[in-house]
Amino acid sequence: MKRYFITGLLIWVPLGITIWALNLIISTLDQSLLLLPLSWRPDAWLGAKIPGLGAILTLLVIGISGLIATNIVGQRLLAFWEKLLSRIPIVKSIYASVKQVSDTLFSGNGEAFRKVLLVRYPHPQAWSLAFQTNLPSELNPHLPDEHVAVFIPTTPSPVNGFYFFVKKSETIELNISVDTALKYIVSMGVASASEKLIPPSHT
Repeated sequence: MKRYFITGLLIWVPLGITIWALNLIISTLDQSLLLLPLSWRPDAWLGAKIPGLGAILTLLVIGISGLIATNIVGQRLLAFWEKLLSRIPIVKSIYASVKQVSDTLFSGNGEAFRKVLLVRYPHPQAWSLAFQTNLPSELNPHLPDEHVAVFIPTTPSPVNGFYFFVKKSETIELNISVDTALKYIVSMGVASASEKLIPPSHT
């Protein structure tokens, strides 16, 4: 009986978590409908709330925005908008930082996570997976040795973590992809991968 129960859990737990995650994403995107006037909302003229319509609206807005931004008129409007935001004292700092991060993550040619490293964390006898990021040039004069900037994600949510500067000599570069490292982190080491956690060969 115990074996059957565990087998059932192995079937339903991944499915339940997947459904929960999809429901969370769709319900979050559905909040975009609140930006519409009451008379324009689907539940006002359909008489019922249909999940997913807000998600479709969000995707349409994102797609149309990208389409508009690719032509000359759209680029000028975007430049005007960014120039306007850059004149607001607090907003300009937040917007500039977030835009730089999003450009790096989604542009395809950025260097959000350049390499996968092993670093000593949280104590000298332990190793943690980390991603090498960009080291601000302003900090180089203040660091006595060659350092690298690393982001150490938390498990199982890699969107949170710690940003450190560590000596390059005290890190180990791994010959695995960022996607594989994220798989290890999200699954807490349970998920297997074809790539092995080995240092790259130096010839």
